[in-house]
Amino acid sequence: MKILGFEITWRGKAAAAVRTTTAAALSPIAGGRGWWPVIREPYTGAWQQNQEIVVSDVLAYGPVFACVSLIAQSIGKLPPLLMKRDPDSGIWTETTNPAFSPLLRKPNRYQTWNKFAEQWISSKLIWGNTYVLKERDQRGVVVAAYVLNPQRVRTLQAPDGSVYYGLDVDPLAEISVSKVVPASEIIHDPMICLYHPLCGVSPIYACGISAMQGLAMEKNSAAFFANASQPPGVITVPGAIKQEDADDVQAMWRARAAGDVAILPMGMKYDALAMNAVDAELIKQLQWSGEDVARCYHVPAFKIQIGSTPPYGNFSPLEQMFYADALQPLIANLEASYDEGIGLLLPINGTQYGLQIDIDDLLWMDHEGRAKVAGDAIQHGALSPNEARKDYFGKPPVAGGETPYLQEQNWPLQLLAARELPTRPPTPPTPVEETPPPATKDLPPDELGLTVFEAFRRAWAA
Repeated sequence: MKILGFEITWRGKAAAAVRTTTAAALSPIAGGRGWWPVIREPYTGAWQQNQEIVVSDVLAYGPVFACVSLIAQSIGKLPPLLMKRDPDSGIWTETTNPAFSPLLRKPNRYQTWNKFAEQWISSKLIWGNTYVLKERDQRGVVVAAYVLNPQRVRTLQAPDGSVYYGLDVDPLAEISVSKVVPASEIIHDPMICLYHPLCGVSPIYACGISAMQGLAMEKNSAAFFANASQPPGVITVPGAIKQEDADDVQAMWRARAAGDVAILPMGMKYDALAMNAVDAELIKQLQWSGEDVARCYHVPAFKIQIGSTPPYGNFSPLEQMFYADALQPLIANLEASYDEGIGLLLPINGTQYGLQIDIDDLLWMDHEGRAKVAGDAIQHGALSPNEARKDYFGKPPVAGGETPYLQEQNWPLQLLAARELPTRPPTPPTPVEETPPPATKDLPPDELGLTVFEAFRRAWAA
């Protein structure tokens, strides 16, 4: 079936939604100035001079590339965990499932989860929207997911309010012809929506002019140093000269000024027209433009080596700040979009599943910090020794370390006042030790009847 030249495809429940849609034309959703394609001018008339903001040019600016790559790679390195919720305690624990675990390990035939997550976040940071096409098997279960090129996707809306997506040809995602698919076949994760709920706005919309300014300063600096650090200027002559002489002077200047000493005859004088880097405060201007880019991406400037690094004895608070400001919203939206997209929100056989991005690799503390946190958790009964060994040190369990322990130390005062004092047992009498007789030499058997004194005397005399 085709509408406006687009092929509409559907499967399962999506078919009913498409059949109930009116035959009226699907209209593209426009989100104002924040919707792609965006044409913005750094100054009036810039677009006539091909000076409008172009995303490919903005990405060539160091701070923009640093922010996008830092955020995307930081999230891409975090492993995905399939979690299930215990119906009694409500606690989420890691598990596996043959329907979902393979999709987390390898979302499609050419990407691992790390590269899949990087592309997901990069598309969102650069274009403001991430579109993921689902591939289903005969059962309707999602078996693969493809992050699409946002420039080849159009969000469409029917008169009854239902949403569709127009997809252009994309061989990598196995789209051989342009077609329209219902929203049930697309995972759409927009950036901040300033104009329309389905139109995300990229941070480049806010920092594009700063990035173009920084690129212009870098290009001017490159041209300046390519000219042997000689700014452009004019050569004044105290009188009239012929055009032939002027051409000779100009050729001589071009040949010698770049790296050699030029001698100007006839009282000629060179005056520079361009402002040098010191007068223009080039370094401060570049730092400001970089900080403006980092501010729009919510990245602390020191994370992309702009400005001075805050003094610290433990880097964990700095990583926590970066996570809370720049990464946490993106991670939370990725988890929610993926849960809904692959069908994890509905309980399966009474079990509730969900995707969780493991942030332990991001907020990994130093050895001293891990030892302190693990020790406090064990001491206060929050973790068992084996849990602390696994979570903080990656060590295997040991015998007897499965149970948390607490010391019996503090008691309420009323219980202490009402307790029965123990009675002391009676003290036993101290035994009296008898003094042993003095040692004597062994006597012959025939003298055993003699007194001790007589026996001693005879032995001494002998």
